[in-house]
Amino acid sequence: MSVHSLAVHHHPSARPNGRPPLLFVHGAYTNAQCWQLHFVPFFNERGFDCYALDLSGHGESSGHDRIDDFGLDDYADDVARAVAGLPALPVLIGHSMGTQVVERYLTSGGEAAGVVLMAPVPPSGTGGSASRLALTRPDFFEELPNAVSGRPTEATFQVMTDIYFSPEMPHQELVAFLPMMERESDRAVAEMVALPFLRTGRRPAIPALVMGGGVDAVFPPSMLFFTTLAWRAKSVTVPGCGHMLMLDRPWPQAAEALAGWLETTFQTRSSIT
Repeated sequence: MSVHSLAVHHHPSARPNGRPPLLFVHGAYTNAQCWQLHFVPFFNERGFDCYALDLSGHGESSGHDRIDDFGLDDYADDVARAVAGLPALPVLIGHSMGTQVVERYLTSGGEAAGVVLMAPVPPSGTGGSASRLALTRPDFFEELPNAVSGRPTEATFQVMTDIYFSPEMPHQELVAFLPMMERESDRAVAEMVALPFLRTGRRPAIPALVMGGGVDAVFPPSMLFFTTLAWRAKSVTVPGCGHMLMLDRPWPQAAEALAGWLETTFQTRSSIT
């Protein structure tokens, strides 16, 4: 596959804290904007140098016209390209599909200072979650095309809120989220279903945090155990939060929990010297 342009959005902090930079990797059907609304300003204020990656075929990266050509390994290559351009090894922060992208980068020999897996795709893949949603919320699959095409109906707002957010999230606030939604690669979606059958390498021994929402309808909090065990990670569940931890109403609690872990786990440069 030919090399194409890749957008890595840099958001420097006005008061750097000397800790590793943060590289945010979005999930399926969205782009880097999902981090830029709340999380990037929050972590900039805490002194973190932030980068947000648009995966191939998403956001401001090229490849939209052939998005179905991209698989999880291609997205992992995007992370490798982004990391190579940073001034120091980052803490990788992936969400949903982005957790699998980050994991594939790391288990293929990629390096990072640490890893945060938010609302992670479980090691068993997405087949169980997709089947459960097909049985309990078949309207989700009917409305998803309307959401990613930018032609939402009132039913679209209702369903997307119910699946991705907490019950307290007003439907009208989803207006700010829907422009962040876009098509996802059919190949990448299929690979997440077949995840247990994909070859993977050894997980590196780096600091790891697994975080999930207490009312996540996509990957319920009970599923966090399997990812936590695999990475020997610390696990945090944010009460009352849905799948979109960085956008849902309780996002400040998610951000505070993440910041607390980062500040406890990683020393500043001044404390090392």
